Amino acid sequence: MRILTFNANGLRSAASKGFFDWFAAQDVDVLCVQETKAQEHQLDVPALRPAGYRAWFKDATTRKGYSGVAIYSRHAPDAVRDRLGWDAFDDEGRYLELRFGALSVVSLYLPSGSSGPERQAFKERVMAWLRPILDGWLASGRQYVLCGDWNIVRSRRDIKNWSGNQKNSGCLPHERAWLNALIADPYGDGLTPPPAYGWKDAFRVARGEAVEYSWWSQRGAARANNVGWRIDYQLCTPGIAAGIRAAAIFPEPKFSDHAPVLVDYGAPGHAR
Repeated sequence: MRILTFNANGLRSAASKGFFDWFAAQDVDVLCVQETKAQEHQLDVPALRPAGYRAWFKDATTRKGYSGVAIYSRHAPDAVRDRLGWDAFDDEGRYLELRFGALSVVSLYLPSGSSGPERQAFKERVMAWLRPILDGWLASGRQYVLCGDWNIVRSRRDIKNWSGNQKNSGCLPHERAWLNALIADPYGDGLTPPPAYGWKDAFRVARGEAVEYSWWSQRGAARANNVGWRIDYQLCTPGIAAGIRAAAIFPEPKFSDHAPVLVDYGAPGHAR
């Protein structure tokens, strides 16, 4: 099973740059999109509905043309969920889950705090509220793949300018502590002990200490100079992580300020 996650920063914009032409060659089973930046009726056009896939959307209802998530799948799910129970989060179009038997694939878009203190405060409320939900999913016995833009780096490996961003949203020590406390691997920032049992960072399962980025500022020549951040993840439960075969980030071609992240999963194994 091949799963691709991609923050499109406007799905219509990404499509106009050739995203779906590129996507057609990737043999993907499930595509999770963040920042569709459109309402579902605006996306119901052939250019945005690739052959062989069905699509599900969760739009932002509080602001038109903002946020929004989607999932494209070759196979029809048994169930679709698009609310977690907190209107302030749900109405921004940040969560969509498709259930296939014992497997859930989630498209998740965590808020950014970079626009100012108000949004940073909302981001931190989301983090606190989401933690027990994530813990519950991990303990549920279901297999999960959580695809999305988490707007947080994990460690020095995940950001080019580590020292210069310690006071910036997305690299704040308490944000990293929150994310790394979820993930059971040795690739955190060294400040938060990993849990004995936890989520797996699929890219790190496959690529170990590789230094690659998934987002670049649109200011200056950040992308040309590879001054990036890795903030787009597929976090998965240990059972499915045991079958990971490969992972890749695709900075080129450029469809967005983010790069697509692809993970090739084999058959789910047993939790370790």
